[in-house]
This record gives sequence, C-alpha cells and structure tokens, in this order.
Amino acid sequence: MTLALALRDVRDAEARLADQLAQLGERHRAEHDVFHMCATLRSLHDANLRALEPFAERYPSQASARVAPPATGTLLGDLRHLHLLYAEASVDWVLLGQGAQALRDAELLAAVGAGHPQTLRGLKWTLTRLKSAAPQVLAG
Repeated sequence: MTLALALRDVRDAEARLADQLAQLGERHRAEHDVFHMCATLRSLHDANLRALEPFAERYPSQASARVAPPATGTLLGDLRHLHLLYAEASVDWVLLGQGAQALRDAELLAAVGAGHPQTLRGLKWTLTRLKSAAPQVLAG
C-alpha cells in the first residue's frame, strides 16, 4: 500500500460516511436526535473531505474506489452499518497518519490529527445509539 492509496481510502471512507449519514438522517427523520446528529456528523465529514483535497494532488492515486454495501433501512441495521463504516474509516485514518509520519509530511499529519477525531466521535455516537436502540428492537 502506498500513501496515495491510504489517502484515497480515507477520502472514500469519509465520502461513504457523509452519504450514509445523509441517507440515515432522511430515512429516520422522525427520530429527531438521529436526524440532527446525522446532519452534524455529515458536516464534519464534508469538512474532512475539503481538508484532504490538497493532498490528493500531492499524492495522486490511480486505483479505483472501494464500494460500500447498501444499508438495510431499519434504524438498528442502519446504525450497525454506519458503525462498521466508521470503524473502517478509523483504521484508514490510522494508516494514513502512519504514512504521513514516515514521509515526515507535517501538513498531512495535521490534517489526520484534525480529521480522525471526528471519525472517532461518530464511532462513539453510533455505538451509544446502537446500545440505546437494540433493547427495544430485539426484545420487543
């Protein structure tokens, strides 16, 4: 794996998260906390994508993007799917950070330092929301 591929993976993961958050928020608009948190988190991922744009020119990748499977449509299924996307994105951020350190690219390392915590925030939120929704769905 090259740094260009690690950067592509992070950008792809951030784009998938933004797309999934938009879809989940719309599908579960009646769940106000879900709708509003999805909007908040989506804006963070959009900002992460903008922050990574300059590095795509510095580290271009010719490889094609990964494709995420569709969400299930139920709140519990959607949250589970989103949590897994967050976990994948977090790993991608860690790998990109390691590559930035190896190449001593301070600017990219700063972008990773700013972007990865936003992904961790979403990871924590999905886990909390899963724990909240699961008893009602699974026992009901």
